[in-house]
Amino acid sequence: MSERSERTIQVSPLKTFRTVAIAEAVTWALLLTGMVFKYSDVTDLGVRVFGMVHGVVFIAYCLVTVFVAVDQRWSRSRSLLTLLASIPPFFTVLADRSAERADVLGSSWRLTREAPASRLDRVVSWLLRNPVRGALAGLVAVAALTGVALLVGPPAS
Repeated sequence: MSERSERTIQVSPLKTFRTVAIAEAVTWALLLTGMVFKYSDVTDLGVRVFGMVHGVVFIAYCLVTVFVAVDQRWSRSRSLLTLLASIPPFFTVLADRSAERADVLGSSWRLTREAPASRLDRVVSWLLRNPVRGALAGLVAVAALTGVALLVGPPAS
């Protein structure tokens, strides 16, 4: 691995996962605040705005979790539990703390140093080695999944 490509990826799995886990928790708080206003008959604007923001960040959290889980070789059970942490409010922060305590969030991306072994490893490795394209692919995936969620419609209230 060249020194140049090692400098290309400056964000660690730990920082990436932590950022999106905290963002997911913050958007939960905003959505819950919006719900208080809605059900207090003040306004439903908070639910409409923060519901959309939370939905986008929820999808990003799920994608980042899969991405980090593949790169860091998480077990299926850790991966599933970490994905499920996105459902109850604020559990993503607990998932982040748990992953850090278990030392499963590295300070560097494994697939920038090692040859990929599986098809999924190859995809993640390519995205890491091409960070601009990887970021664009992530944005497209979040936008596409958000579009699908909008077509399905909001949860029944």
